[in-house]
Amino acid sequence: MAFFKVTKNKAYYKRYQTKFRRRREAKTDYYARKNMIIQDLNKYVAPKYRLVARVTNNKVIAQIAYSTLIGDKVIAEANSKELKTFGLHNAFTSYSAAYATGLLLARRLLKTLKLDSVYTGIKKIDGSEYDVSSQLNQAKRPFMAILDIGIRRPTIGNRVFAVMKGACDGGVHIPHSTRKFPGYSKEAKKSDSKYDAKVHRDRIFGKHIDNYINYLQKEDQDSYKKQFALWIDSLKKSGSKSVEELFGKVFEGIRKNPDRVAAKKISKPAVYADKEKNVVKTSKGTYRRDRKLTLEQRKQRIVQKKQAVEKILKSK
Repeated sequence: MAFFKVTKNKAYYKRYQTKFRRRREAKTDYYARKNMIIQDLNKYVAPKYRLVARVTNNKVIAQIAYSTLIGDKVIAEANSKELKTFGLHNAFTSYSAAYATGLLLARRLLKTLKLDSVYTGIKKIDGSEYDVSSQLNQAKRPFMAILDIGIRRPTIGNRVFAVMKGACDGGVHIPHSTRKFPGYSKEAKKSDSKYDAKVHRDRIFGKHIDNYINYLQKEDQDSYKKQFALWIDSLKKSGSKSVEELFGKVFEGIRKNPDRVAAKKISKPAVYADKEKNVVKTSKGTYRRDRKLTLEQRKQRIVQKKQAVEKILKSK
């Protein structure tokens, strides 16, 4: 019989150290986080900014944040749901929407810092490599951040890199290369690897969606109406002929006005089921919401309590 050494013995469990909660939940890579937030001692308490890019099931979130001892502080935020104001009503998790979210974040941040007129970003979106630090202004340096993708794998063409590309084209300095963009062909020799900016440009403007729409229109009308019903409505609302034209309008709208639109609060008068207005009526039923008693009601309540006590004492 083979001998198996017991490694997880009493000594092992006595020295076992529990991982951080977010590490146990596989939400935070603390090794990567430490490398991103650690700062040189000679820079004192100077913040180290990160472009936090996250892709959920229904939207893309982009933030500019820095870490402190009590937690992370966010100085600017944008998400792809805000693109509704620019004419996009669906596909909030697409590559093009991710790029637009990064662009929106960059223009909003620079406008807040009053750098939007100094660093305007790229003039024509063509997918080419762009770094705002090449247009260095002597008076004010460009805003710099590093990309934070969380636990997402850095695969070629990932949407988190679309957020980064949008922020770079918007005028934020983020150190990067073209190796993770669509259109980059990786070869055995690094010198043979090439980057095709046109392929990346087509992906940014959603041309691959237009190609599939045109294909289904010719081959199968039923599938076209079923799969692209949301796109058809969105194009009609924006008055665009193609997805490429629609995203072109979205990018122009972001550059014109990147400000956040305040949500409209619709206040409906409450309907009460009693005279005291303590029971509120809703479409789902009723619920109790006690009001603060007036001075007269409090005095009357004290009188009632005294009378109740006097009755108890007389009965004895």
